[in-house]
Amino acid sequence: MGFEDLARVVESRLDRRKFQDQHWSGTFWEYLDLCAQNPSVVRNAYQRVYDAIVSRGFEKYKLFKKDCIRYHFFSDPFDNGADGIYGLDFALMTLVDFFRSAAEGYGTDKRILLLHGPVGSSKSTIARLLKKGIEHYSRTPEGALYSFSWLLDEHCEVRGASAGAERLAAMTHEFPCPMHEEPLVLVPREAREDLLVKLNERFKPEHHHGKLRVTGDPDPFCRRIFEDLMRFYEGDWRKVMAHVKVRRIILSEKDRVGIGTFQPKDEKNQDSTELTGDINYRKIAQYGSDSDPRAFNFDGELNIANRGICEFIEVLKLDVAFLYDLLGASQEHSIKPKKFAQTHIDEVILGHTNEPEYKRLQSNEMMEAFRDRTIKIDVPYNIRLDDEIKIYQKDFGAERIKNIHIAPHTLEVAAMWAVLTRLEEPKKAGLGLMQKLKLYNGRSIPGYTEDSVKELKEEAPREGMTGISPRYIQDKISNTLVSRQAVDERAINPFMIVNELESGLSHHSLINDEETKKRYRELLAVVKEEYEDIIKGEVQRAISADEDAIRRLCANYIENVRAYTQKERVKNRYTGRDDEPDERLMRSIEEKIEIPESRKDDFRQEIMNYIGALALDGKKFEYNTNARLYRALELKLFEDQRDTIKLKNLVSSVVDDETQAKIDVVKQRLIKNFGYNETSATDVLNYVASIFARGDKKSK
Repeated sequence: MGFEDLARVVESRLDRRKFQDQHWSGTFWEYLDLCAQNPSVVRNAYQRVYDAIVSRGFEKYKLFKKDCIRYHFFSDPFDNGADGIYGLDFALMTLVDFFRSAAEGYGTDKRILLLHGPVGSSKSTIARLLKKGIEHYSRTPEGALYSFSWLLDEHCEVRGASAGAERLAAMTHEFPCPMHEEPLVLVPREAREDLLVKLNERFKPEHHHGKLRVTGDPDPFCRRIFEDLMRFYEGDWRKVMAHVKVRRIILSEKDRVGIGTFQPKDEKNQDSTELTGDINYRKIAQYGSDSDPRAFNFDGELNIANRGICEFIEVLKLDVAFLYDLLGASQEHSIKPKKFAQTHIDEVILGHTNEPEYKRLQSNEMMEAFRDRTIKIDVPYNIRLDDEIKIYQKDFGAERIKNIHIAPHTLEVAAMWAVLTRLEEPKKAGLGLMQKLKLYNGRSIPGYTEDSVKELKEEAPREGMTGISPRYIQDKISNTLVSRQAVDERAINPFMIVNELESGLSHHSLINDEETKKRYRELLAVVKEEYEDIIKGEVQRAISADEDAIRRLCANYIENVRAYTQKERVKNRYTGRDDEPDERLMRSIEEKIEIPESRKDDFRQEIMNYIGALALDGKKFEYNTNARLYRALELKLFEDQRDTIKLKNLVSSVVDDETQAKIDVVKQRLIKNFGYNETSATDVLNYVASIFARGDKKSK
């Protein structure tokens, strides 16, 4: 393969037509035609961000008996889910509602958006997704936006008395608008409103009802050029516009176009000019004054973020002088560069902070103006187990970790403990934290309805704002993966993770309270107990996974239930006599799923009604059609077969060939059905065998 072949591979991935579209340029008049055809190019920053989010699609569902929306934008479709966010749909709904209100022009566009929550709760990830999303949106035809450059001589001067056409021929140097402003700001205010009325008549936004608005004047540099040209052409605006070259712009954080990021640093080496720009001392000699806008760099973060988003990392750690700049930037949409008048900006101002910093802000009476201009959105930790597991699967799933086997439930156990630390003790008697976790995760528990889950959620409004950070879990999983035992065995299991989580608590940098550490260790014991129940269930299901045996047991049960509910007798297949329904068989199955004696008639009638409803729909009832009954059948079959397999003999050193053959069958079922490998399946069987052995000793 030569360089020509490699070059063709590269070229095959490039779209020249798309590149040309994204780098379109034309005259001001061509841009007006473009606006007439597609008025959405004039949208403001908030409208663009909202449209960028909603354009990716969404789905509605119910959670805790509330209407919930999952926006696909926050699953990170831009980088194949690298920054995908899980389980924060309520917080993200509030965030999107903020942008919807701002897009409509209801006032939230004059506020600072503050993401508030504990460390590691995805605040920075949300900010990163918003920046990444608006950047990708600006590359699409729907998200196209435009700015302009001035065509002047190389000295950026408007002088001389030559004729207009000759002069224009010499105007070959481009001077881009330093703040990437909307070209329509060059339309004088007295005419701009009439122009916008015409555009709004044609503007039919798909996702909101906001109107197009172009407010403010050009930045000081463009204002100076515009005024000089107006004087030169004696007020002929059309001739001035001949010096304007409109061009499409692509928002880019790396190129500092429409996306800015500001981070607190050493107070001695940082001042507010980093936000609003500073004097270019090299050009003072050329233009003769430091108040000439041509001798000023309008390259502060608030300048270059115009038309897009400016993120303030740990915004409340900023010096007070910086926060003053944000007051006008949010409420009046203007900033004050040194030695220049207030300058209009159109951008989303986004900050994020943690709870201690926010409490300090609340207690500071001098910061009332800042608090009043802030809309706080709480970003808590996950409190749903399945969503927490997805976080760790993204980094440690089988597709990422190829050389080390991660035993089933390893990530689940870590996620389970993390979620438990974030939950508040339920006030309902007889309900434990583990049961609460299961209810939040959508599991049904007898005696609790959806209303019960809603009540549990409402009685703990701050749930998720404290607890163990996902970063701690990720660090401990990483430590386990590189441990000597993992390298030697090429595998990790839940017990290795639990040991690592527990040992790390003694030197956890954010937990100094011994009482909290004690509580977290107790929760690890709860997780171990739950894990034992899980693997006992899996081993039971592997032992009783004989489909023919379950099918026969199910048919026998249904036959007896049908006879019982219809008050008939059952023909004995061995003796040929008609016998009473086998009550002992039916109760031995129903007790496995805790159907009390007083409820047996209702349960049996429900089963028969269920079978009848399926028959009306043309469907056939199978042994695994009803999940509860299927589980009961599995447990019953396990109980019948347990002694024949003699699982507890695994803990002894001698196992006869017949038992070993049966154990090997069970092991293969664990590997095939539950994701174990040879080593982890053997470990689980040995551990469950030791549990049963302990249970037998206790019962004796």
